Amino acid sequence: MNFSRDVIDRLPPEALALLELARDGSRREWSFGEIQELSARLAGTLTKLGVRRGDVVMTVIGNRPEWVMAMVACFRVGAVVLPCTEQLRAKDLRLRLEAANPTLVLADERDVAELGAAGPSCPVLSIPDESLYAAEPAPCVELTPEDPCLITFTSGTAGEPKGVVHGQRYLLGQQIQAEHWLDARAGDLVWCTAASGWSKSARNVFIAPWLRGATALLHDARFDPNERLELLARERVNVLCMAPTEYRVIAKRAESGRLESLRGAGAQQEARAQRRSGGPNQPLRGLVAAGEALNPEVLRVWLQATGLSIRDGYGQTETGQLTGAPLNEPIRPGSMGRALPGMRLAIDAGELVVEPASVPTFFLGYLGEGARRNKNGGWIVEDRSAGEPWRTGDVVSEDEQGFLRFEGRNDDVIVSAGYRIGPFEVESALVSHPAVAEAAAVSAPDEERGAVVKAVVVLRDGLAPSAELVAELKEHCKRETAPYKYPRVVEFVRELPKTASGKVKRALLRES
Repeated sequence: MNFSRDVIDRLPPEALALLELARDGSRREWSFGEIQELSARLAGTLTKLGVRRGDVVMTVIGNRPEWVMAMVACFRVGAVVLPCTEQLRAKDLRLRLEAANPTLVLADERDVAELGAAGPSCPVLSIPDESLYAAEPAPCVELTPEDPCLITFTSGTAGEPKGVVHGQRYLLGQQIQAEHWLDARAGDLVWCTAASGWSKSARNVFIAPWLRGATALLHDARFDPNERLELLARERVNVLCMAPTEYRVIAKRAESGRLESLRGAGAQQEARAQRRSGGPNQPLRGLVAAGEALNPEVLRVWLQATGLSIRDGYGQTETGQLTGAPLNEPIRPGSMGRALPGMRLAIDAGELVVEPASVPTFFLGYLGEGARRNKNGGWIVEDRSAGEPWRTGDVVSEDEQGFLRFEGRNDDVIVSAGYRIGPFEVESALVSHPAVAEAAAVSAPDEERGAVVKAVVVLRDGLAPSAELVAELKEHCKRETAPYKYPRVVEFVRELPKTASGKVKRALLRES
């Protein structure tokens, strides 16, 4: 098997593969033929520089075509690619360099200085550089499903990040979620906004869309809620995949009327849609999210403005996507959907447990543990897919139709006076208040109750904390959810501590 040969080479070479929206405002379209040619030539350059099957190639590149070319080039020759987000600092990069010992690093010119501070001991190639595509195309290497192909680091919400090693099966295994959750279709323009270097970007920025014959959009710029909505309408994006944080921020802070513009993108953009599909193409039709549960208030705002429900899903860096809101069924606010077809999930003592052999995107092992290099540069892998049931560490509940609901991490659940309280319901109640932009609920020690709920709140722009507002938020939560769940402690902050992938670091909030 080989992703380059089995997917890219079989798509029409003239079909649109990438739509690039660069940081300088320029716009460029890339065909599958161009991607195939340039990635094969880059693979030739890598092999000339000594990169062999099983060697690690680290990338520090933004959401640019060069990142995609590097990923595909590595897949082509059997190198193991370690994509890193540009948000990482020297300490973070040093951790990854020491753990993975890459043979070579490809870095964006704007990231070379920070990478240099991390002290790489291998050659560093800078992009953009046209000479990287001057070599003869490298042939595709025949690979097995268990050959390592990708290393992604966990977001580090509970301790230091760990390198997760995925096999070649991870790439083609994305077909299930691409069809049954992302719902990408031939001719679609799919925009997964995740920054290069995170688990969601590795599977949904271009891999899952291409498996379905769709076009991937790359936007190399920081998140701006109003610009995001402008581009969605202008480019007639069909499927949008964003982090829950981004949906929340847009719902709270986008300019009035911007969301409603997504109901239709205007006749002048029809030519671009026809260019992709060969015929008329409808504007935005699909919204998906994964990473953290979405609050009912955010779902309501998007549904009211666009006529579309956000279909939630769930997965981990180690497992890939496991659940998703089913297509053509009513959305159940707060639910992360059902198990994807063929995936066997169960609940044991409240914790979600997975049968690894049923998940085609299940990881091989952690870097340096179940997946490690030998003295000759080869890989020793103790494939986790054949092992014991995987305990996710996430507390979930299930209704009679099999819909799952995320309640919180095992260590996030608050036990107060004998009540078990998941933070999500408290947070949902808080963000439904018009004064609240974001909120997190954590445990705080209490002599009488053992622990109480502490709410850490970010107010909307222009509002100030007050004792009156604290009392109002407490009463609001009592009305919106069970009274025993209301926060007895309320703190206000300018922003919540988050990982680079947007997940709230609740452990830091518990310590504060």
